Amino acid sequence: MTLSMTCSSPAGLLSPLCQLSLCVLVCAAGTLIAADAQPIESSGSGQADVHRVDFNRDVRPILAKHCFTCHGPDEGTREADLRLDTQAGSRQDLGGYQAIKPGAAEESELILRVTSDDEDLRMPPSDGHPPLGEAEIATLRRWINSGGRYEVHWSFQPATEPSPPAVENPGWCRGPIDRFVLHRMEQNGLSPDAEADPVSLIRRVYLDLLGTTPTPEEVDRFVASDRPDAYRALVDRLLASPEYGERFARSWLDLARYSDTNGYEKDRPRTIWPYRNWVIDAINADKPYDEFSIEQLAGDMLADATRSQRIATGFHRNTMLNEEGGIDPLEYRFYAMVDRVATTGTVWMGLTTGCAQCHTHKYDPLTHTDYYALMALMDNADEPELNADPPAVIEQRESILRRIAATEHDIVDRVLLAADDDTTLQAAWAEWQAERLEQLSDWWTVAPDRMESTMPTLAVLDDGSVLASGDATKRDVYSLTMPAVDSDKPITAIRIEALSHPTLPAKGPGLAFYEGRRGDFFLSELEMSIGETPVTLAVGTTSVPGAKPGNGKTFPGNLFDGDGSTGWSIPGDAGQTHRLVIPLDPPTRLDQPWSLEMLFERHYVAALGRFRIDVTTDEHPQAMQISSDLQRRWLACKTSGQISAKLKQDLALEFLRGADEMAEHRKPIDRLRNQIPDDVRTLVMQERPESNRRVTRRRHRGEYLQPKESVDAAVPEFFATDPDDGPSDRLELARWLVSDTNPLVGRVTANRAWREFFGTGIVRTAGDFGTQSESPSHPELLDYLDVRLRNTSAEGIGWSIKRLHREIVLSATYRQSVGTPPSADPDNRLLSVFPYRRYDAERIRDAFLSGSGLLSRQIGGPSVYPPQPESVVQMAYGSTAWPTSTGADRYRRSLYTYSKRTAPFAAYTTFDAPSGELCIARRDRSTTPLQALTLLNDQMYLEIAEGFADAAVRDAAPSGSDAEPREIARHLFRRVLVRQPREGELDAILAFFRNQSEHERPWMLVARALMNTDEAITTP
Repeated sequence: MTLSMTCSSPAGLLSPLCQLSLCVLVCAAGTLIAADAQPIESSGSGQADVHRVDFNRDVRPILAKHCFTCHGPDEGTREADLRLDTQAGSRQDLGGYQAIKPGAAEESELILRVTSDDEDLRMPPSDGHPPLGEAEIATLRRWINSGGRYEVHWSFQPATEPSPPAVENPGWCRGPIDRFVLHRMEQNGLSPDAEADPVSLIRRVYLDLLGTTPTPEEVDRFVASDRPDAYRALVDRLLASPEYGERFARSWLDLARYSDTNGYEKDRPRTIWPYRNWVIDAINADKPYDEFSIEQLAGDMLADATRSQRIATGFHRNTMLNEEGGIDPLEYRFYAMVDRVATTGTVWMGLTTGCAQCHTHKYDPLTHTDYYALMALMDNADEPELNADPPAVIEQRESILRRIAATEHDIVDRVLLAADDDTTLQAAWAEWQAERLEQLSDWWTVAPDRMESTMPTLAVLDDGSVLASGDATKRDVYSLTMPAVDSDKPITAIRIEALSHPTLPAKGPGLAFYEGRRGDFFLSELEMSIGETPVTLAVGTTSVPGAKPGNGKTFPGNLFDGDGSTGWSIPGDAGQTHRLVIPLDPPTRLDQPWSLEMLFERHYVAALGRFRIDVTTDEHPQAMQISSDLQRRWLACKTSGQISAKLKQDLALEFLRGADEMAEHRKPIDRLRNQIPDDVRTLVMQERPESNRRVTRRRHRGEYLQPKESVDAAVPEFFATDPDDGPSDRLELARWLVSDTNPLVGRVTANRAWREFFGTGIVRTAGDFGTQSESPSHPELLDYLDVRLRNTSAEGIGWSIKRLHREIVLSATYRQSVGTPPSADPDNRLLSVFPYRRYDAERIRDAFLSGSGLLSRQIGGPSVYPPQPESVVQMAYGSTAWPTSTGADRYRRSLYTYSKRTAPFAAYTTFDAPSGELCIARRDRSTTPLQALTLLNDQMYLEIAEGFADAAVRDAAPSGSDAEPREIARHLFRRVLVRQPREGELDAILAFFRNQSEHERPWMLVARALMNTDEAITTP
């Protein structure tokens, strides 16, 4: 069994090597990863400040924890009309006394209440609320006696750049970052650890900047280099690598809640990987973070927006999409907007904005109305698809289409238009023409003068057709006011042409939403009138095959039966043009404005997406399948008695494409058509016109079914310096979020960058910088990084995340050795040693892939399917198959692994990878036996272990000769752990190897054991 294989090496021989076997790893699972640290007692800037009561650091957390629920910003839950979250509220006259009387703690009602022995008077109430501790009460007393002054929460104050502090050991510092860090150490009587050895340092910086490991040759060159700037040169080379973009794209996609499926029950696939490509490219290009943000939030609204900028708006299309039958899509669109507000708040403000969805925020100054005003800024976007084909695919498709056209013309020229011996075919061709010639009618288009709809936006296109876009409901009504028709004869019929369009689901012609977006529609009823006088309509004809009485979906007579459950539709025939001819009974002159009312009613959304209205005066008009343009040209030739060669050819092409008699001739065309690559259509945002702006309403208790008053678009009121000059749309919001007016964005972004390298941010609560957040461990350093990041002058780094990363990894703080934190700072918040932590799921796999030589270096493209147990996806809806990739795709970076929300990739989930359902500001880090079992037994890791073994054998015997086991072990050890093995470690490995010598792949077993060591998956 696997367990006995890994435990069969003699005990104690691998003492220098961290937990080689599964049994040791599982028994010592607590050492796999350091537990998340707790904040240090004090984060003040100087030793003299330690005993001074600081409102934000010491007092606000007490009030927020014990008081704000009933006496905070939420007016809905506020008791006794008392506010303790504002200075003015705490000072108000309560009938001869105050909650807080400055300078007099014992006369302050707050102190009297929190110290009272009377349960009826004591605060907080005893029912479920723990009383304040003695230390908390003492802090409140000291604060009130010193004046009881309130301060703006630290993160809501604009940052000012502090000067790097003086330190006792300036020689250790390599830059300003180190002076801030060392200053805090020295305040607490600590000193930094020694610099990591070169091998550990190169492995660390590779894993942190690229997510992979260096080759043995790269390690040897770095160790042997005598250049004083060798490490700096290494860092610059890694930052220039395209793998840098892949490494940090994965972190960003956690925030973007990226997934390849829609979520909810159906969880069907979506095409969103072009957005992932955009993120990789933008990070590699070091796109300034302000531009990076604006393009993702509102790239479609930029002047002359490029396709790339529109693809960037996929950020907020990563929300989940419910495709269950019978749902109201607008309800789940609301839930998507809820997610967008929460995500925007987390990423660019570090605030838990979602807490104000149902009521005013309990702790932060975000009102219930603020929440919906923020939603209104983003609520005016439609959600279309955009072609994202790369140029090579576009050229390939156009080339095949040219070949198809040439083949079609060749066939009709040879078989139909030239003299041919096949009299049967010629007869069928002649009969086809004769039948359709009899059906020709003279139609002309009438474009509406005015249009109204229940929900969709209607617009008249240049060809007179009407295009619908935006939201739709289960009962949509289109009301069209048509101009008078200039005709000497009465109109005998109207024609509705249902037309395709690239912006519609499945190219239309409908907007149906049933278990996903479809190109169908369902026209339930049609009414026509002139002024107030109804026009009687008769049963006509349709180009849809199978139209007959009793067919509830396609029969034309369904439109006037008064039954909304029957109608005209195109089941299973999306992306094509269809026609419905409806006679007027009797024929009627339309010499004054007239109107059409179209009802689309179904248990799902089913409106028309694009259509055109035509009229005729011919006596017996019929619905035909050939195009309207071809009908028009043919009718003109019929009138003149002359048919042009071009028209003959076009008619022959119609016959070739549809007639049963031409099926054999269509086969080479069908073969070519099967070679056409599918077009890549990705999800983007598109702002609606201001004339049809979506109305956003406050929802009582956050419930979709309880809409209240409409709200104007605005940022939260406490941020607004000038309410009349704030953002009013999505683009202005994006610009505001990365402006100096938002005091949070720089701190949140710098903190996120810091966390990438040290495992924990300067502020531990990465997604919450509000009043419930933990205080910064190094507040001056955070402000320094914030100001420096946003500074676009020569002294700053101008929103360059890559330059910020460079400064961090070049610091002496980053270059320290991993070690045990001192007792004075057990959670290592002061960074006197480099933090010990487990790497995330993707870096673990990518490090092993790169070390084994299996890693495919291809950048971008669709998602791939590394091996995993079939049972994982079989548990999800529909038992979707997992089409395991082959060849190089099997070993692509983990960033490209197909992500299914209801069945996340098992090996990643085991190591706490997200599902893509929510914005994740910080991943959890767990330690479980299942992680060791995954590394030992998962097919994916078994293949990697084989790759390690094969590579080590090649390394030890490059000429193909037999290699010494000791040399193989040495090379294998270096590929997995990067460093050179100690002799004792080699001895233990060889003993283990000999115990497994009868196994078919003993070196694979050794590799598998090495991959299971603590050292293999933690910071060096």
